[in-house]
Amino acid sequence: MSEGFPSAGETTVHFSHVAYRLEERYALRNPKVKYFQTWSAEDTANRIKDADVFLCSGFWDDALLERATKLKYIQSIGAGYDQFPLDELKERGIVLANASGVNQNAVAEHAMSMILGLNRHIHTGRDNQNNRTWRGMLGDLTKREDELIGKTILIVGMGAIGSRLARFAKAFDMKVVATKRDPSTAAGPADEVVTPDRLGELIPDADFVALTCPLTAETTNLVDADVLASMKQTAYVINVARGQCVDEPELAKALKSGSIAGAGIDHFWDEPLGADSDFWEMENVIVTPHTGGETRLYEERLIDILDDNLGRLWSGETTLRNHIA
Repeated sequence: MSEGFPSAGETTVHFSHVAYRLEERYALRNPKVKYFQTWSAEDTANRIKDADVFLCSGFWDDALLERATKLKYIQSIGAGYDQFPLDELKERGIVLANASGVNQNAVAEHAMSMILGLNRHIHTGRDNQNNRTWRGMLGDLTKREDELIGKTILIVGMGAIGSRLARFAKAFDMKVVATKRDPSTAAGPADEVVTPDRLGELIPDADFVALTCPLTAETTNLVDADVLASMKQTAYVINVARGQCVDEPELAKALKSGSIAGAGIDHFWDEPLGADSDFWEMENVIVTPHTGGETRLYEERLIDILDDNLGRLWSGETTLRNHIA
């Protein structure tokens, strides 16, 4: 086993999440280790002292490290890991892995659902249903539902999620263009993949700009006033990446003015989205509460990563699946 890592019978796994039923699902696998779950930040802080392995995301606080005297391995519950102090973890000999790939199908499906919903006006149909309104036939072509065949989707970030989304888009006979740091490694079907510095060349022809990229210094406010001004008036923004990838005030301006057709947004700068946010009232926007990756299979796929990495640690390997630090 890895130096200092306990054997299976001596390992204690601490699950920490407000909603995910990790302990319950893990129990069905008859694990060799001891395990427990906490459901609040307070209980997490009180019990982390018992953990050799810690699965956490939203409840993370750097102050936990002072109490986590046994901790050897952190498994982030999400793909993001910017909340963890990488240098301090290294100093303390704690390895970190993320959950990259665990929700690639779910998020890609969510993005495709938003694309279909906006294009077919499902969201306004639901509003009409709630208001008991039967909309008549439309003579104005610009206000009718549309078809995806022949439309162009620009996927910003052709990683696991973007590649899966590309497959869905191709099934609807869409043209797929994308950005990726190394276009030669793009796994999904695409008509063109370019480096991120050429994003501006693709924006004007896109009918859907779908963000599936990680949040980095380069992608913060990636969709800004200039990008929005370059988009077709009939185009949509689909954000299943991070809220910070979009300049929200500029997006709100574009949506209000009609300079773009609409948006599907699953992530915001501040969550929960404030009750006074303009996005709630916009008919041309679909808002979902950061649930793109949350399906009935999430716990199972996360635990698959945990089991894989525990096996590696017990066998003495030093590199984990989704190893971050």
